[in-house]
Amino acid sequence: MLSRCADALFWLSRYTERAENNARMLDVNVQLALDTRVLNGSGDAQRWESIIFSLEDNKLFQSLYQSVSEESVIEFVTFERKNPNSIYSCLSSARENARTVREQISTEMWEQINRMFLFFKSGEARRLYGSSVYEFFKWILEASHLFQGITDATMGHDEGWDFVQLGKLLERGDRTSRILDIKYHILLPSGERVGGTVDTLEWMSVLRSCSALEPYRKHYRGQVAPWKVAEFLIKNPSFPRSILFCVDAFDSALHKITGVERGDHLYSVEAERLSGKLLADLSYITIQEIFQNGLHEYMDAIQLRLTEISEAIHDEFCDWLDVKPDDNQSQSQSQSGTQSQSQSQSRVSS
Repeated sequence: MLSRCADALFWLSRYTERAENNARMLDVNVQLALDTRVLNGSGDAQRWESIIFSLEDNKLFQSLYQSVSEESVIEFVTFERKNPNSIYSCLSSARENARTVREQISTEMWEQINRMFLFFKSGEARRLYGSSVYEFFKWILEASHLFQGITDATMGHDEGWDFVQLGKLLERGDRTSRILDIKYHILLPSGERVGGTVDTLEWMSVLRSCSALEPYRKHYRGQVAPWKVAEFLIKNPSFPRSILFCVDAFDSALHKITGVERGDHLYSVEAERLSGKLLADLSYITIQEIFQNGLHEYMDAIQLRLTEISEAIHDEFCDWLDVKPDDNQSQSQSQSGTQSQSQSQSRVSS
């Protein structure tokens, strides 16, 4: 497969997954804000600020908005065109990448991603948001799930599909680590004991942000506890948004691309070595060891290692910088975050 095609498929999937994750996180925070206002009598700006921290867009947000509030954060993460990680920008970048690889994806995939983008560009998204915040985020989540289902059902499960899986799973694993890290590191109980009503609601919101509340309850059948939530989101081998599941699945996709059999510590490229090492570490570490060493430190290390894998994938499969400037082609790149943020680039033809 051409590097240009591999790159576009990788980022098409990654941007679509990012848009869905942003929508889910905002939706959960809106609902949590309503619950905590009933309990505390006021909203908590720190919870909205935590979203900006999780996206590592603090400086950009501060340059565009005077204060942190529910309205400003939702505007920034949803509609702000100057924010390369807003839902609008992610769908725009996903559509551009899809446009450059029309021959690699199905017609149904193109129609769905185009429909999602036009929903925002036409102004219909803002009108729906104004009439019902709940229905607005529900539309985005359902449209994203539909795109994933269409991709699985209509795209050939060949090398191109494997690059789609790489983008989706890397983005998903990174976001799960950030959601868990932000709750534990920034939203530790203040004036409210650990295990109190507000603390329990916040841990439930962490699970909801990963669509994990129902699977968690089926697995543990008990009270929501911080160490159990962390264990479920980090090490559960069957839940599709746990970090272990994501790393295992994209390690498998990498081996399908290279043709190297999994097992016996075999690898042919640096990305395989890094993913195999991360998979082994996640498989054998215990939740007790993670908490002893510090959950925040462990999540930060996971994010750095996912960034290394993403860069290794780009260097091995997606580097097509030998394009000449006069080839009537352009490159658009969006950087999201600092050293612990997953590299966010899209290279698209005009």
